[in-house]
Amino acid sequence: MSRVVVTGLGALTPIGNDVSTFWENSKKGVCGIDFIKSINVDDLDIKIAGELKDFDATNYIDKKEIRRIDKFTQYGLIASMEAFNNSGLNLDEIDLDRFAVIFGSGIGGYNTHEAEFKTVYTKGLKRVSPMYVPMAIINAVAANIAIKYSARGMCTSAVTACATATNNIGDAFRHIKHGYADVVICGGSEAPITPIGIAGFQNMKALNSNNNPQRSSIPFDKERSGFVMGEGAGALVLESLEHAKKRGAKIYAEIVGYGATCDAYHITSPSPEGYGASKAMSDAIKEANINYDEVSYINAHGTSTPYNDLFETRAIKSVFKDFAKNIPISSTKSMTGHLLGAAGAIESIICIKALEEGFIPPTIGYKVVDEELDLDYVPNVGRDAKLNYALTNSLGFGGHNASLLFKRWE
Repeated sequence: MSRVVVTGLGALTPIGNDVSTFWENSKKGVCGIDFIKSINVDDLDIKIAGELKDFDATNYIDKKEIRRIDKFTQYGLIASMEAFNNSGLNLDEIDLDRFAVIFGSGIGGYNTHEAEFKTVYTKGLKRVSPMYVPMAIINAVAANIAIKYSARGMCTSAVTACATATNNIGDAFRHIKHGYADVVICGGSEAPITPIGIAGFQNMKALNSNNNPQRSSIPFDKERSGFVMGEGAGALVLESLEHAKKRGAKIYAEIVGYGATCDAYHITSPSPEGYGASKAMSDAIKEANINYDEVSYINAHGTSTPYNDLFETRAIKSVFKDFAKNIPISSTKSMTGHLLGAAGAIESIICIKALEEGFIPPTIGYKVVDEELDLDYVPNVGRDAKLNYALTNSLGFGGHNASLLFKRWE
């Protein structure tokens, strides 16, 4: 068995287009939610989202290539480029047959689907782009990353709704741990801010509808009423410890545990008692071979929906018992909105940076206490803390639960 470490980070988020900016704004409690500017929202009830700011794909990717890949692939590719550069890897010095890509999206090519469906109904079937399929399929992001870096190991995409990125990182962890690869680029990307994307979640009453950027994504607050859509990507470079040490890589953290379960309960609602989420956390802690009271921070799924925040709180209490009240818990979705299939990747980066710097970002927008939600949600202001182990949770439609446990590197 190989130990697995994180040696590269890349992020594209509503509060920063690189890891450094994203992390600094997370610490400050910057709200990345605002009125939607990228699409016409006249016919939508929902007017706000966590959009990328001052982002121009041509600063990273050639214009010709941009035309041939959907936005979600652009986002994933750009985050992966930052992570790869950050890792200091040299393609001439690694075994490309043991270089894998495990990178997914919850939805994939929404923008391409929408554009081509319009073409069908306005111009006819013969006018559908020959690039429609390779642009829209979810594995396009993993494939394009692999092509860019000549990664000839396994190339795959786990698709588990809002748990997607966490499952991809967890699968990458296991892939290295069990000896199938030396290096993996992993994570998730999502570009869901389209008319049909917003309308679909709006009409199922999943989104907050008050259109107040400061009181919309308010995890654990009694007045929470739905999540806020976000967009972007997160990428991690994972390596076996042996491989990283051999090349003298900077190590950000170690992954020591992963749990993945299914509620087998309901297609959209989490299990009321949080059994599946509890077991995912417990399995991650068990794999790490540590005691429950050694976990020093939890980055919660914390979507700001009535059910998620209550059931996740119950799950945390189920796992940590009386110690649950001693663990600082924050939801950085309060700042970024919910990046769906990319959420677990940027939240893993939060955990890694929190361990590295000894700082816990806050849950912003927290004002009204919910009597049933009585844990330490790090309200509104971040804090310095001695952190050794950080846990991140992701819970997706379909009952998918995934938890990753990171250890501070010394």
